[in-house]
Amino acid sequence: MSPRGKIPAEQGTASYTDSSDDETSPRDKQQKNSKGNGDFCIKNIKQADFGRREIEIAEQEMPALMALRKRAQGEKPLAGAKVVGCTHITAQTAVLMETLSALGAQCRWAACNIYSTQNEVAAALAEGGFSVFAWKGESEDDFWWCIDRCVNVEGWQPNMILDDGGDLTHWIYKKYPNMFKKIKGIVEESVTGVHRLYQLSKAGKLCVPAMNVNDSVTKQKFDNLYCCRESILDGLKRTTDVMFGGKQVVVCGYGEVGKGCCAALKAMGSIVYVTEIDPICALQACMDGFRLVKLNEVIRQVDIVITCTGNKNVVVRENLDRMKNSCIVCNMGHSNTEIDVASLRTPELTWERVRSQVDHVIWPDGKRIVLLAEGRLLNLSCSTVPTFVLSITATTQALALIELYNAPEGRYKQDVYLLPKKMDEYVASLHLPTFDAHLTELSDEQAKYLGLNKNGPFKPNYYRYVWKQQLWVWTINAKLGIYVQLYTYVFNNY
Repeated sequence: MSPRGKIPAEQGTASYTDSSDDETSPRDKQQKNSKGNGDFCIKNIKQADFGRREIEIAEQEMPALMALRKRAQGEKPLAGAKVVGCTHITAQTAVLMETLSALGAQCRWAACNIYSTQNEVAAALAEGGFSVFAWKGESEDDFWWCIDRCVNVEGWQPNMILDDGGDLTHWIYKKYPNMFKKIKGIVEESVTGVHRLYQLSKAGKLCVPAMNVNDSVTKQKFDNLYCCRESILDGLKRTTDVMFGGKQVVVCGYGEVGKGCCAALKAMGSIVYVTEIDPICALQACMDGFRLVKLNEVIRQVDIVITCTGNKNVVVRENLDRMKNSCIVCNMGHSNTEIDVASLRTPELTWERVRSQVDHVIWPDGKRIVLLAEGRLLNLSCSTVPTFVLSITATTQALALIELYNAPEGRYKQDVYLLPKKMDEYVASLHLPTFDAHLTELSDEQAKYLGLNKNGPFKPNYYRYVWKQQLWVWTINAKLGIYVQLYTYVFNNY
């Protein structure tokens, strides 16, 4: 369905009213930066100065990436790397891209979400010489076109992939499988993309090593938990002006994202219900003071529905039909499959755009639900996320790229690997100075007693920093005799 204009019901889809003026697609514009380079496609190159200020602000809250730049001024661990990326294009991603460039890499980038791109930041990157293909409000066709423009370019062959959701990896497998002959590895940061990689590995179709950043401690416990704990409230408040006190909310999924959302809403005085399929996560929810329910038991009474599962069809048309008037529906998972939005595009329903990324879907009897970002990721589509916590994830991504790119032949097979715990600990240590935090050091006697190296790692691989998927993967890897090693560059230089 078109994001603008009113579509007649007789065409077989819901009607959509919006007063926005039609605009020229960036694909139809010829733009160049101040140096005459036009190898990009963005909304408006004239916004570059504004975007540059946004990036400079983000740099102040991303100390680890800035430290990587400083410590790698002499040696370029990514010299010769050609990284093709598909992530959210925000000021924080720009700091990561410019860090990768400082480490010696060439980058081409597309957006993993049609609503999360900060247009001014994309302009600043294009002005800085990066090949960026993204703008806020892309159509589905635009989305795949941008990815193709990143990959399919004469005289440039990627040798590393940085993905968020698996769409870029999927596109290369589908359209340009021969490219994998020169690709050294894939770094993936979302639960959706990691799930796709494990499927490829199980089917024997994974052609290159892949690093699972999503299940690293520094991603799960910081980006997924703390980031969502803060950004869920921001996204809901900006889009709906809702008051949380006394509201009844159901959160679908009690993984790290769900835990963060529930904690924030509970602190604001909301009555929070949780749905879960996993008895361990379900018991955690109960012990944290939340009522565990099935969705259909509370769907008629709740004021807000939030999905955080990474699954598909968590909220279906039957649930949507039974919701109360003005119920807010949104998704905090990466993929847009959790809410069955397609089922709402029928002739009897009317869609009314009331704000950017806010739609009222109206039933014939006048009942309406408030759908945010058309079921896509709420926080990055409708608001912003804390820069500091993204610094942790971005640093982990950078080190994963360094590790895979520099690993000697044979270290990694065509399989999915987790980051070494030593790398997680190193990323965390780079962020401690921000808090003027001082680590306690083990004495020789203490280290011997615990059987540890004084410099770490400090926890065994089975230590429960994160949910059971990581533990399961480590167990399987141990049984197969696969022990992930850390590239000596990190030990020698950091």
